[in-house]
Amino acid sequence: MAERSLIFPAAEYRDRVARLQDQMGEQGLDALFLTAAADVFYVTGFLTRFWESPARPWFVIVPAAGDPVAVIPTIGVELMGRTWIADIRTWDAPDPADDGVSLLIDTICGLVPDTAQIGVPMGLETHLRMPLADYDRVSAGIAPRRFVDGTNAVQRTREIKSTAEITAIRTACDIAGRAFARVPEFAGVGRPLDQVFRDFQAALLHEGADWVSYVAGASGQGGYGDVISPASADPLQSGDVLMLDTGAVRGGYFCDFDRNYAVGEVSDAVRRTHAALWEATEDALSALRPGMLACDVHRMLCEGLTRRGATPGGGRLGHGLGVTLTEWPSFTPRDTTPLRAGMVLTLEPGAMVGDGRMIVHEENIVLRAEGAELLSPRAPYDMVELR
Repeated sequence: MAERSLIFPAAEYRDRVARLQDQMGEQGLDALFLTAAADVFYVTGFLTRFWESPARPWFVIVPAAGDPVAVIPTIGVELMGRTWIADIRTWDAPDPADDGVSLLIDTICGLVPDTAQIGVPMGLETHLRMPLADYDRVSAGIAPRRFVDGTNAVQRTREIKSTAEITAIRTACDIAGRAFARVPEFAGVGRPLDQVFRDFQAALLHEGADWVSYVAGASGQGGYGDVISPASADPLQSGDVLMLDTGAVRGGYFCDFDRNYAVGEVSDAVRRTHAALWEATEDALSALRPGMLACDVHRMLCEGLTRRGATPGGGRLGHGLGVTLTEWPSFTPRDTTPLRAGMVLTLEPGAMVGDGRMIVHEENIVLRAEGAELLSPRAPYDMVELR
């Protein structure tokens, strides 16, 4: 009889834990202490939107040998009990006096020796999802055991995606691709931008997304000024460039790519800039190989744009992707993370059109030993026109 498990077979999670434990061994860690939604989901398959509530903390301890232990509020017992995790310890939460602290101290002390170093993700793109005062209480309660930085153990493991993870991300990309293809059905001259955003989210759900954690975009004459502002009620006008960007979720995994649309007649400068972005991305798709550094990708995209007469935009030009919308590394001049086969990445060059206006172009890939493989359906060379 198959071992119980959610999202993926239990063997997938056992392999992840084994790889985490290999990293822990190399870094001298006796356990990992995980509190963030993405890390808990990665190890257990515990998938829920209940993380939106900040009222309760959730904990998973991964020992250097053996299976993880979940220390969670009682409200999560039924769902966690359907994952592959067998050792589930609970308390009634929220408890203002002792919100899992005593149970967590007892659990950690029973799992690791007095001399233990317990890794906690402390670096970039991590956070501690529990009250800092309670973290201090746990730190004191487990002494002489001590918490140390466990960022590398988690990140080096999570950045290499399994076949199952790549398939999940590809599925999310396919869903978004179908929704992008439907944009001409509900976007055109005179349509309010905020309504386009709502219709796009509805299309993503209709095409199979479990939820849409992220929709961004913009519109403006000859390009747009930023890509993170909420949508206004301003109607689309001829000459606008409309950009939509999504992090739709399926089975706990994100896609993250955008598409640009020409609203009516757009300028030659817009068309040249879009072509330069497409071609610079194509260059990167052809040249990417394991062993390059994250900063090499930034340089490659900037040089590709400059050769074509385009002015590269500032900021990072891509990043990792997986159980969170953005993961490490970042394609910036200062990120020297080595690229490895099995990483899922975004290529996201941006270029200035003029007068503070820009266009951003994004695709999702998996890096194979022989080079990049597209996960998102490739954007058309010419922007789709909306009437």
